[in-house]
Amino acid sequence: MGQKVNPHIIRLRTTQTWDSRWFDEKHYKDTVIEDYLLRKLLMERLKLAGVARVEIERSINSLKIITYVSRPGLVIGRGGTGLEDLKKFINKFFMTRIKSAKQMPKLDIRVEPIKEPNLDAFLVGKNVTEQLIRRMPYKRVLVQTADKVMNSGAKGVRIALAGRINGAEIGRREKIQLGTVPLSTIRANISYASVPALTKKGYIGVKVWINREEE
Repeated sequence: MGQKVNPHIIRLRTTQTWDSRWFDEKHYKDTVIEDYLLRKLLMERLKLAGVARVEIERSINSLKIITYVSRPGLVIGRGGTGLEDLKKFINKFFMTRIKSAKQMPKLDIRVEPIKEPNLDAFLVGKNVTEQLIRRMPYKRVLVQTADKVMNSGAKGVRIALAGRINGAEIGRREKIQLGTVPLSTIRANISYASVPALTKKGYIGVKVWINREEE
């Protein structure tokens, strides 16, 4: 059987948790769309800071946003100016969606550093896509990236490419795996990400699985 289930979804409440934590039965659809748009804007704005993921927690009148980045100094800025600019950016986003200033939620923005970027699947996948876009040899990219991940303390890593690799006329699949990556073991701490690379010849799908130490 193929891998039909997202490795994060199957491990919810064991090694993974939800990226959005709230429940609003009356405005469920609108809140989901709002979370999607806000997360998309933040991922684009904090791209240079090496953002891996954005978690959103909501309560009655408050909104907590937790950003996980590899370079927190770029987000916080000198004397916290970067954090204030980020708060203004988020307030501007909500002002376009709410009817009055009284409905503005109380913002709490937290920046969490990623200690080892080579053990985060999204950052590893992003690094692979950037190298593929620069037309670097895919075999060298896969080998060097997998070695970096293993040297950072991972138990195993798998990187899969699919598409017109090296601009080939016929799409194909290539992958590399080092160590063990047990995708059926629920208690295994698997970091997973799918990051497509838009090259001149078309999209190349990049999927990364990293087996980290059990927490």
